[in-house]
Amino acid sequence: MIVATWNVNGIKSRIDNVAAWLESRQPDVVCLQELKSTDETVPREPIERLGYNVATHGQKGFNGVAILSKRPIEDVRERLPGDDADEQARYIEAVISTDAGALRIASLYLPNGNPLGSEKFPYKLAWMERLIAHARNRLALEEPFILAGDYNVIPMPEDARNADDWRGDALFQPESRGAFRELVNLGFTESYRACDEADGTYSFWDYQAGAWQKNNGIRIDHLLLSPQATDMLVSASIDKEVRGWEKPSDHVPVMVQLAA
Repeated sequence: MIVATWNVNGIKSRIDNVAAWLESRQPDVVCLQELKSTDETVPREPIERLGYNVATHGQKGFNGVAILSKRPIEDVRERLPGDDADEQARYIEAVISTDAGALRIASLYLPNGNPLGSEKFPYKLAWMERLIAHARNRLALEEPFILAGDYNVIPMPEDARNADDWRGDALFQPESRGAFRELVNLGFTESYRACDEADGTYSFWDYQAGAWQKNNGIRIDHLLLSPQATDMLVSASIDKEVRGWEKPSDHVPVMVQLAA
């Protein structure tokens, strides 16, 4: 079973790439981020034609998350608990039935937090606190659970080609990285690093300054696995070549293979 996460940076402008990738790779479950579309305007037909069910939590022009699955999507829950006033579409969670039993999965788009010194960085940290609290509750269920998405966090210096370039960025602040470690240390496995410790593997390359051509990237897209999901982990990979396609997102798909 292949589970993937991909920030598509605009589903309408990237739908041809999304459909081509789905048809080529045939993942079982995909978490998408940054749809930048309302639920009503997400182009579902090209995805559904390939055999996927679609659950979205959209927002006009910003944010937006989705879960695609070849199997039925059940118990869909939108929004991260903890702040009823937060209307940003950054979290969707659902249950997928597999041959090995139920898999709970969430697609999340964590706030960027820039610029530092603005209200955006405290919002990022508060959102992470809510995610930690919710994840702790979900882990108590002792079921296979995956938190997949664009975390907008560079966990370690080796997760950036030039870590010093990010010292003043919200993605690499000690508070952001500390909150990410706190989340992982609840009992999750950071799946890619569990399978590959090599430097030079990234999931995001900026559109500016020839970042892609220079491999000047960062690794900010992660799939965190509960202990029960970790027991099923077979491998993890990053589909780097997609960044070289025509009209690409600045992110690429990150995938895990599960024995499910």
